[in-house]
Amino acid sequence: MASTLTSSAAATPAAASGRRWLLPVIVLVLAVAGWFGWRAFSPSQHVPAATFTLLDGQKLSTQDLKGKVYLVNFWATSCTTCVKEMPNMIQTYNKYKGQGLEYVAVAMSYDAPMYVMNFSQTRQLPFKVAMDADGSAAKAFGDVQLTPTTFLVDRDGRILKRYVGEPEWSSFDTLLKDTLGKQA
Repeated sequence: MASTLTSSAAATPAAASGRRWLLPVIVLVLAVAGWFGWRAFSPSQHVPAATFTLLDGQKLSTQDLKGKVYLVNFWATSCTTCVKEMPNMIQTYNKYKGQGLEYVAVAMSYDAPMYVMNFSQTRQLPFKVAMDADGSAAKAFGDVQLTPTTFLVDRDGRILKRYVGEPEWSSFDTLLKDTLGKQA
């Protein structure tokens, strides 16, 4: 019996020391989540005040989009995931524009305007395309750094979802359909 107590007592400190890694891992996960804006755009947070400069020089603000369901997609011509997702974004926009969907594709500040213009023309982008020349729109939306980053905004100006990377298209489509189906 004494040997049982001794081995049992010895196992407890070893088990505890084996779990010492857990606290640093939890802290790291929370820090990374905060870094990527987990708390910056929680569900039902209102869209920030931002102004977009469209390729034709016109200005469009989030205030102008009030009362509409819209997507704000931060992207770059040098981003392979952005280029890959663009046909799906075009298809999604064409599918829902008749139900009132608005879409603003915001090229990052480091993207050359001639590349954005060329991409927009050769791909026949059917939605509004803007240049964020000074980075102010990306900063207003939580200092967007990673592309693509897409925000779905409802008619009340609430950010319903933030997608970093390409969305999972079937759930994206369902959320968009549900949001557009709600009465204004």
